[in-house]
Amino acid sequence: MPRLRFFFSALIVVIVFSVAGTVRAEERLVPAEAGALALAIAGANPGDVLTLAPGRHEGPVVLEFPITLDGRNEALIQGNEQGSVITVTGTDVTLRGLEIRGSGSDHQVVDAGVKLDRSAVRAVVEHNVLIENLVGVHVFGARDSIVRDNIVTGRQDYRMNDRGNGIYVWNAPGTVVERNDVRYGRDGIFANASRENIFRDNLFRDLRFAVHFMYTNRSEISGNVSIGNRLGFAIMFSNRVKVASNMSLGDLGHGLMLNYTNNADVSDNLVRGGTQEKCTFIYNAHRNLIVNNRFEGCEIGIHFTAGSERNAITGNAFIGNQTQVKYVGTRDIEWSYKGRGNYWSDHPAFDLDGDGIADARFRPNDMMDHILWSQPAAALLLGSPAVQLIRWSQAHFPATTPGGVVDSFPLTRPVVIAVPEHIARMEAESWPAWRHEGQIDDEPDPFTGH
Repeated sequence: MPRLRFFFSALIVVIVFSVAGTVRAEERLVPAEAGALALAIAGANPGDVLTLAPGRHEGPVVLEFPITLDGRNEALIQGNEQGSVITVTGTDVTLRGLEIRGSGSDHQVVDAGVKLDRSAVRAVVEHNVLIENLVGVHVFGARDSIVRDNIVTGRQDYRMNDRGNGIYVWNAPGTVVERNDVRYGRDGIFANASRENIFRDNLFRDLRFAVHFMYTNRSEISGNVSIGNRLGFAIMFSNRVKVASNMSLGDLGHGLMLNYTNNADVSDNLVRGGTQEKCTFIYNAHRNLIVNNRFEGCEIGIHFTAGSERNAITGNAFIGNQTQVKYVGTRDIEWSYKGRGNYWSDHPAFDLDGDGIADARFRPNDMMDHILWSQPAAALLLGSPAVQLIRWSQAHFPATTPGGVVDSFPLTRPVVIAVPEHIARMEAESWPAWRHEGQIDDEPDPFTGH
């Protein structure tokens, strides 16, 4: 009985303190006056909601315990152009409905509009407008963060490679970044040395890379739209990544790049060119499943090299690319899986039995392609009888065909990926400022300067 009484007494004490903690949490109105925000944070209790009055509030501020700052889309937190405007070090902090400006410009410490530090757990950054900070949101080792429904507008007063990223995720497992609109700055999302992240349904415009992965494993990029960036989705030195249902529309260089990326699932993506050098570039990447994507209107549909033969490529559509595939090799690489290949817009074949599989296999490249890749000056001879004779010979005597991609079961119908009307309008209107600002010499090198 004494032990039972002690147990109930301890339980009552816990309940009393819990209730007391709940009672102390309250909503407080913070006036838009000099020093008022810092004073309100210093006097707040865990769980309080600080509602910021319309107007300008002074930063920077540090949030060390569970608290909510709610600007109701009418309050500005203005930094002093040194350090980060809002730094979160506590757990369960929410930042909502704020305009955030005025970070510093130091790349070494990564000044940001919002910095979620290592000790910040379960932070929520939502429905904010972050304007012209070096980095919009820096998730620096924080776990289980949510960054959603924000508008992030980066700086334009530096050359593109000298700007900061819209959202920078470093070693932050469990981070979810969704439904953000990111424009200008350097990379829309840069994830480095992280894992188990989800980046979905974001819009990226006028950037270097829309999404840039370095050493980021077991993560997902899905439903994002990249319009008019220098490169769409760059997946580098990463393993077991899902890249699904994204769109790269009118990006300048590559729509999708896999560089030292293994065991990825790349499916249902649309890369549509106009200015793209390559819809997809695969460099030293292995054991990836590339299925049901649509690569359209690029100079090169897929360029793969550096031993990237061990990938399953099936169900994709290659439509209207100047060169469907670029691969220089001495052996045949089969691009079909379990009797299902890809659709090729330049394959003049029949399907007599109506099973959706063309009756003749397809080689996207011939000997002349290999000659042109190694000797570009030979393009002057493309219309000559000699070139036509070489191509006629290969068509009638397959033994003369060099190694390359072979699709033994080409499809007769392409995968169709619909573009929402409002996205199509953005694509049609897109003409990024950096194309005519004289900054084109600041080209990104995918293999350096991450």
